[in-house]
Amino acid sequence: MKNTGAKYHWQSQNVKQSGVDDMVLLSKITEDAIVDNLKKRYMDDYIFTYIGPVLISINPFKQMPYFTDREVELYQGAAQYENPPHIYALSDYMYRNMMIDAENQCVIISGESGAGKTVAAKYIMGYISKVSGGGSKVQMIEGANTQQKQDLGIMTPDYYYYLNQSGTYKVDGTNDSKDFQETMEAMQVIGIPGDIQAQVLQIVAGILHLGNISFIEAGNYGQVESTDLLAFPAYLLGIDPNRLQDKLISRKWDGKGESIKVTLNQEQATYTRDALAKALYARLFDYLVEAVNKNSAPEYLTFMALRYSRKTAEQEEYVQEGIKWTPIEYFNNKIVCDLIENKLNPPGIMSVLDDVCATMHAKGEGADGTLLQKLQAAVGTHEHFNSWNYGFVVHHYAGKVSYDIKGFSANITSSVAYKKSRPTTASSKIKKQANDLVSTLMKCTPHYIRCIKPNETKRPKDWEESRGRHQVEYLGLRENIRVRRAGFAYRRPFNKFLMRYAILTAETWPCWRGPEQQGVLHLLRSVNMDTDQYQMGRNKVFVKNPESLFLLEEMRERKFDTFARIIQKSWRRCIARKKYEQMREEASDILYNSKERRRNSINRNFVGDYLGLEQRPELRQFLAKRERIDFADSVNKYDRRFKSIKRDLILTPKGIYLIGLEKVKKGPEKGQIKEVLKRKLEFGSISGVSLSTRQDDFFILHEAQYDSLLESNFKTEFLSLLAKRYEDINKRKLTISFTDRLEFRVKKEGWGGGGSRMVVFLRGQGDLAQIKPGGKTLTITVGDGLPKSSKPTRKGAPQSRGGGGRNNVGNRGHQNGAAKFSRAPQSQPSEITYSAPNKHGRPPSTAPPKLGSQRAPRVPVHNQNNQGNMDFLNVPDQGMSGKQRKRSISQRPPPAPKPQLRPQGPRCRAIYQYIGQDTDEISFDVNEVFDLVKEDSSGWWTGRHQGREGLFPGNYVEKI
Repeated sequence: MKNTGAKYHWQSQNVKQSGVDDMVLLSKITEDAIVDNLKKRYMDDYIFTYIGPVLISINPFKQMPYFTDREVELYQGAAQYENPPHIYALSDYMYRNMMIDAENQCVIISGESGAGKTVAAKYIMGYISKVSGGGSKVQMIEGANTQQKQDLGIMTPDYYYYLNQSGTYKVDGTNDSKDFQETMEAMQVIGIPGDIQAQVLQIVAGILHLGNISFIEAGNYGQVESTDLLAFPAYLLGIDPNRLQDKLISRKWDGKGESIKVTLNQEQATYTRDALAKALYARLFDYLVEAVNKNSAPEYLTFMALRYSRKTAEQEEYVQEGIKWTPIEYFNNKIVCDLIENKLNPPGIMSVLDDVCATMHAKGEGADGTLLQKLQAAVGTHEHFNSWNYGFVVHHYAGKVSYDIKGFSANITSSVAYKKSRPTTASSKIKKQANDLVSTLMKCTPHYIRCIKPNETKRPKDWEESRGRHQVEYLGLRENIRVRRAGFAYRRPFNKFLMRYAILTAETWPCWRGPEQQGVLHLLRSVNMDTDQYQMGRNKVFVKNPESLFLLEEMRERKFDTFARIIQKSWRRCIARKKYEQMREEASDILYNSKERRRNSINRNFVGDYLGLEQRPELRQFLAKRERIDFADSVNKYDRRFKSIKRDLILTPKGIYLIGLEKVKKGPEKGQIKEVLKRKLEFGSISGVSLSTRQDDFFILHEAQYDSLLESNFKTEFLSLLAKRYEDINKRKLTISFTDRLEFRVKKEGWGGGGSRMVVFLRGQGDLAQIKPGGKTLTITVGDGLPKSSKPTRKGAPQSRGGGGRNNVGNRGHQNGAAKFSRAPQSQPSEITYSAPNKHGRPPSTAPPKLGSQRAPRVPVHNQNNQGNMDFLNVPDQGMSGKQRKRSISQRPPPAPKPQLRPQGPRCRAIYQYIGQDTDEISFDVNEVFDLVKEDSSGWWTGRHQGREGLFPGNYVEKI
């Protein structure tokens, strides 16, 4: 599966449609309809079309733009239907089948001379080379003899830049040395002279050495880093080293009456080197393909290969597997193959040719006439054979092909390898090679490409109607479509079908226990496939329509995608938990030994965005389009008269935003309340932050013009993120001071404005801060919090996110995302201890009790404090809320009979989404309203939602 997370290849909506991509979908199956569709697509520069799995390729006689690395990436791992028809789709399907099913694959490319068969083969091999790696260069390194290695300067594979990028030099099951020897023998067999073979090796070695030439930048120009590396590739390629260097680092531009030499930079020189290497390799490949075509009998090989045609193979398979099937008539090329290769009764053309060559004299005078006479005598009455004065004609599936008899026998005889017995002629060699080829093809999974030559002019967008129609006829495209529409789009052996789709059901994954055929049926029924869409053969399952196969593939992809998402989610949760634990510890270090901590907030999770800015466009309008949110919360801001005003505080990498609400005074929106950017603080203008040493939530942002006195339950998280951003931007640490007498400068407004104000912090009672303004001084009293040396404990589950507050700050929960906890004052603050502050005292003599090990009966809340029970301060791994929830559950009395629903009662609204983690919990979404059955001081309340009663965290809702 190709999943970079969940990456899909579907492109159809972005691609211009021209005709039909797959001619199985044509409304009329006539040769006229087929020709018209191919012509329309060809004129729109779509040279590829499908007939099911068969690819039709039209020679465009120009370079098309869709053979780049982008297309390689687009088609790699994609299903055929996901992208427009392309030879890369067929290549990828072959390659994946080979890798997944461990089966040999072959592609049969048919078409007349000039139809683009060679180019099609090049694109297939190029694609497979890009997605798999490897090549003939490694074969040469492994297989060359000592003299060749010396002459060509061959080193180990890791020496060459073009080979050492992947770090892989060996492929299991591949013998490069043996393959090299077979390649050399093959060149000898097809008639490539020894000196040309040597030149072929020189060019390959030259390309390898060329890749080792590297460049450096010198004064904005590229230079060869080591000129010593120029000598060997220049020698192998037969050029002067200085000339090679000049061509690599410069380019010549010819203008009107003048020539300009341009010096390249390092990047351009590297590109030129690689372009030269690719051009050399491409031309060498073209030469070898041309040599193969010149020295073999391509028509005969085509005859033999097409004995194993798509139509024949498909229909024979249906008979073998016992599939219900109505045979379709088509031209069987076997009669032509017999005309050429029969040995006796009557002898074929190849046998007659062998006899003439074996008995002819050295010069071969009169042999051609003898050949023609014997052919006339042997096959003259054959319906697919005609002779004339200077040759003969074979009527094969592609039409009539004429052969000139002049020099025919002499050319065949020139390739004779004499032995003590009767010599082996070229025709017998060709026949043997063709039969061997067909035997090899029969052992492979076949794929088919039909190539069409649109014209004789070799000009782009020139469609000759009669030529196109003739090729459509002799390639049997109409029969291909009929077989495809009447037959089955997909067939697979039972075991391989099970292997591919086992993931769809629990019964088949990881392996099916039972008969394979029953396992296949189970899978097909599990996806509700109609019974008329498939047939079960003796060893294979046959699926009729491509859409049914797409259904299987899509469900398989969804399964993999689901499992991948589960793995990703778990991994991200693990990473995020570690990250937030680290953030919490780093944040705690800012306050360590300087400020008392709140009991209910020291172990909470860091969330960052408490405003839900993804759903708040009215706030995001003040930020850049993709500006990252580090922190967002609704805070209290105090003015010169110490009046509290709500502000939305947002921290991003670009600064701090303070957003407020104002009534529109004029215009069409007059009277409406709108968000307004009240202030933006740049990091460079911030001089420091001041806090008290008490457990309050106040802090002052000191800025060049005037300061801001703010109050936030999440001040520790904000300060830690601010300190990081400040240091990143200003390259120095943020100044943070702690004192119980804080001074802040106020904004100048009108006459007598400006000046400064004082904030004084005193010891009081309880966790709730009490404020008392008096003139230019604000007095804040609050009880003792946790010791300044307190540290958060590590935990492995989400925690409640709340903090303390003050009794005159109204209902903050819905606006700032703060969790609301019970704020009853503690009666014995001086005796409170907390986790890990052991630097100033002895370690405890007894270990803390394990979670859930004590099951004390529930007692009234007012008695717990009176008894001095401080167990809730020993926060376990699950944090404060986890401890309280455990206690609440463990002390829960047996369930009583459900009371009748009351018509009226307390209700609450969700300010956060909550997903129940246990069977006794309820789940709800943001803004959902439901019944509040019972409040509990532990923080775990009981509610009734959608007819179900259960527990939920009280700090996730607000009472209404």
